[in-house]
Amino acid sequence: MKTIKGPALFLAQFAGDDAPFNSWDAITKWAADCGYKGVQVPSWDARMIDLEQAATSKGYCEDWAGQARANGVEVTELSTHLQGQLVAVHPAYDDVFDGFAAESVRGNPKARQEWAVDQVKKALTASKHLGIGAHATFSGALAWPYVYPWPQRPAGLVEQAFDELAKRWLPILDHAEDCGVDVCYEIHPGEDLHDGITYEMFLERTGNHARANMLYDPSHYVLQCLDYLDNIDIYRDRIRMFHVKDAEFNPTGRQGVYGGYQSWVNRAGRFRSLGDGQVDFGAVFSKMAANDFDGWAVVEWECALKHPEDGAREGAQFVKDHIIRVTERAFDDFADGGADKALNAKMMGI
Repeated sequence: MKTIKGPALFLAQFAGDDAPFNSWDAITKWAADCGYKGVQVPSWDARMIDLEQAATSKGYCEDWAGQARANGVEVTELSTHLQGQLVAVHPAYDDVFDGFAAESVRGNPKARQEWAVDQVKKALTASKHLGIGAHATFSGALAWPYVYPWPQRPAGLVEQAFDELAKRWLPILDHAEDCGVDVCYEIHPGEDLHDGITYEMFLERTGNHARANMLYDPSHYVLQCLDYLDNIDIYRDRIRMFHVKDAEFNPTGRQGVYGGYQSWVNRAGRFRSLGDGQVDFGAVFSKMAANDFDGWAVVEWECALKHPEDGAREGAQFVKDHIIRVTERAFDDFADGGADKALNAKMMGI
C-alpha cells in the first residue's frame, strides 16, 4: 500500500485581482501558510503561469516551480479544465463558453477548437518539462443537451457524438503518451464523460488508450446519486487524480436532482466545504489507500455558504486528518509462529 500525498489545493477558485491571490509568488506563500504542501494550477490563468513559456522552456518551468518550492509548496498538476471544455462544444453552448477562449478565436468555433487542442497539448508538454505525470481536464460535450431521453433521441445520435469526441481527443492522448503524462478527465455533469458508463463508452472508442484516465471527485457523484465508493473499486486502475470536495443532496417534495433552475444556495444538491457535506471521506481515503493510490489529495473548494479563505484553511487540516499513513506490516505479526510447507501440509492433513 502507498500513502497519499497532500494536502494540496486547486488554485482556480482562489486566483484573483487582489493580493495575495494575484501573483504566483504571493498565492503560493498564502497556500503554504494555510497548511498546504502542494498546489494544482489552472493553466489558463496568466497570473499563475505563462503557458506558452512553460511549453517551450524547461528552464522557465524549473524557475517557476522552484519559486513555489521556495515558498513551501510543490506543483502537483496543471489543469486545462476550461480549454478541455472547448475541445468539444455543442452549438447551444457556443456563446456561454466563448469567454473561455482567447479573444482572437471567439465567435469562430472551428478556430476555437483548434486553439483548445493546442492549449491542452502545450499544457501536457509543460507537465513533461515539470516532471509531472498527470494532468487534469474536462472532456467537453457534444451529446449533453440530449442527456434526458425526451424528446426521443434519433438512433445513433449518442454513438456518433462519442465517435467524434474520441476522434478529437485521440491526437491529444497520443501527445500525452509521447510526454509520459496521464490525461485525467474530471467526471462531471455538463461533460459527455459524466459517469462511469460514459467514461467507458469514450474509453472503448480510444482503443482503451493508456493515457485516458480519471480524476475522481466524489462530490459530483453525490449529486447524481451514484455510489461513489463502489466507483473507486471499479476504476481503481484508471483513477490517477483525486479532488477532495464535499457535497450534499437533500431532495424535497418540490425538487430533486435537476434542482428546479435554482441557485446553488437553493438547490437540493449543492457543493459544501469539506466536512460540511455528506461524503464519507473516512471510507474514501481508506479505499484510496487500500487501492494503492499514490497521487495527491487536492482540495477543490466550492461552497455556496462559507467564505473561501475559511474553507481553504479548514480544508488543509481536514485532508491532513484523513490521509492514512499506511502500515508496513500486519497488525497481528506479533503472533506469527512461522511456518513451512511441511507444517502447512500437516495442518491440512495432506
